[in-house]
Amino acid sequence: MLNMTEGNPTSLIIRFSIPMLIGNIFQQLYNLVDSVIVGQFVGPNALAAIGATTSVTFLFIALCNGIGSGGGIITSQSFGKGDRQEVKACIINTAFIMMIFPMVIGVIAFLLSSPLLTLLGTPEGIMEDSLGYMRTMCVGIVFVSLYNFASSMLRALGDSKTPLYFLIFSCLLNTGLDILFVYGLEMSVMGAGIATVIAQLVSGVSCLLYAIKKNEYFKMEKSEIRFNKSISLRIVKLGVPLSLQFSLISISCMALQRVVNSFGATAMAAFTATSRMEQLIHQPYQTLGTALSTFTGQNYGAGKNDRVVMGYRKGTFIMVVFSLIMLPIMQFFGDNIIRIFVSDAPVVEMGAKALRITSLFYVCLGTIYVVRGVLNGLGDAFFALLNGIVEVIGRFTVPIILTGIAGIGVWGIWWSVGIVWTLAGGSALFRYISYKKKLGIRNEHASERKFITAKPC
Repeated sequence: MLNMTEGNPTSLIIRFSIPMLIGNIFQQLYNLVDSVIVGQFVGPNALAAIGATTSVTFLFIALCNGIGSGGGIITSQSFGKGDRQEVKACIINTAFIMMIFPMVIGVIAFLLSSPLLTLLGTPEGIMEDSLGYMRTMCVGIVFVSLYNFASSMLRALGDSKTPLYFLIFSCLLNTGLDILFVYGLEMSVMGAGIATVIAQLVSGVSCLLYAIKKNEYFKMEKSEIRFNKSISLRIVKLGVPLSLQFSLISISCMALQRVVNSFGATAMAAFTATSRMEQLIHQPYQTLGTALSTFTGQNYGAGKNDRVVMGYRKGTFIMVVFSLIMLPIMQFFGDNIIRIFVSDAPVVEMGAKALRITSLFYVCLGTIYVVRGVLNGLGDAFFALLNGIVEVIGRFTVPIILTGIAGIGVWGIWWSVGIVWTLAGGSALFRYISYKKKLGIRNEHASERKFITAKPC
């Protein structure tokens, strides 16, 4: 376990982030593998069928993940305070909530699958495959939540390595099952969904069992396994706004998906391919944000507000460097990247140009994650709602306006993505600047000099 309240912030953030980044990339490989195998072995229509479900499925998974994230933040603050019993209480009460909530969400998602896909204007030719894939994924919501609960608790305690090991294994399992079901047994889109659910089950159960056996905070006496109203309310108070933020972002993605669907199967396949690639691009930013959330939570719990600001400054530097590295890759090798998913020439051409557009806005995307990580670690529930509302308004309005302009047309889909990132990043920065004043920091540069020579713990 990594105590992030002492030592060089940059070193701590990077050390914590690297295993988590690898894990997040492997987690995204679930969807990537589905898309690659289905796109190459079945065809672009099957790829479009999977893409049509992405925003809807994310909506319901996000509702569950918000609660788990809230529990992780509260746990990291308790860990920073050094309160052992409170840490255990946070873990068990998050578990109580996460045992019930995902099951309810999974049932609702299954029942609403058909109406939501119809609402999005999913083409009739791919509706059957889309519906089957989505309903299969709804079954897996419980398993996704199980893994996210165990991993968020371990990360709150400074352990970003353990979840990685199980995730790598389950990702390899998912790849093997995808090839078996989709290519070997010719089960098409449904086979990809079943493979993913099985892999998620293995990942969730194995990670939780290992944590119970090896981590001291998961080893509880019978008297410690009890409901704590105060802690549960804190988890819900922070988790619900996070869930709403995630769900609002997902709803906004659904609005964008409806615009994409109106341009036909080629645009849908290209958008699916670029979205899958951008999900990978999101991972370093998301990892950095999660690391900053843990770093901030522990230091805020320990009363070290100067380190909170330092974490933000170092995180921003890391984010900008990564963004500048990825920009030329997307500008010059976009067609090669899209060919990983599909070989259809019109889709490759459209997808490559789309990546050149969105890569111009990577710094704005990274800003969202950096600021969100810091503010989440501080327990700022209001920002979660604010940021979600900004994205919803942007995705409901900007794509419709841009795609309706002569000379822009379908490319307005991807220009709107970058513009929305810019709007959300700007609102995040504004919130951080106003919140920073509440921390009482007066001389952050002096604090930074203090920690330059500090050894990593």
